[in-house]
Amino acid sequence: MAKPRIATTSLCGCFGCHMSLLDIDERILQLVELVEFDRSPINDWKEIQADVDVGLIEGGCCNEENVEVLRRFRARCKVLVSVGDCAINGGIPALRNLVPLSECLEEAYLNGPTVVNPGGRIPDDPEIPLLLDRVYPCHEVVRIDHYLPGCPPSADALWAALTALLGGRAPELPYELVKYD
Repeated sequence: MAKPRIATTSLCGCFGCHMSLLDIDERILQLVELVEFDRSPINDWKEIQADVDVGLIEGGCCNEENVEVLRRFRARCKVLVSVGDCAINGGIPALRNLVPLSECLEEAYLNGPTVVNPGGRIPDDPEIPLLLDRVYPCHEVVRIDHYLPGCPPSADALWAALTALLGGRAPELPYELVKYD
């Protein structure tokens, strides 16, 4: 019988949620026995190779490329989990939602106290993904099946959620795994 497949991807965030996944320490060996990894930091594949049973998404959507990656990822995942505050509510990157995009760009490239930009030009190369008007949490772009809060969620919370999902159950994490005080 084939092992369930897991894939992960990161959008606009800090990669801290992936670090928590790697922080499951020796349990990573147990996880390797339970699943086959697709796109993930475990194997460094950049694209999903085949449909997966569980997808973990970290980060929100701040540019067109993030939206495209998220939509392709959703299409290949039977179950999709928003992992961490950036995926769930935009996190720290969403602080830019408090200021119009034009003002953010002007501060970053024209008027910031450490900016040296003699040409006075905001970068507009077609290779740079177009920024969205604001940072969007993943559930505003695609359907999300489960949410795993935290900044980042602990390795224990990720382990508990993954083992529940692999056992065919919805993750129900005890308070100790989701409290942040």
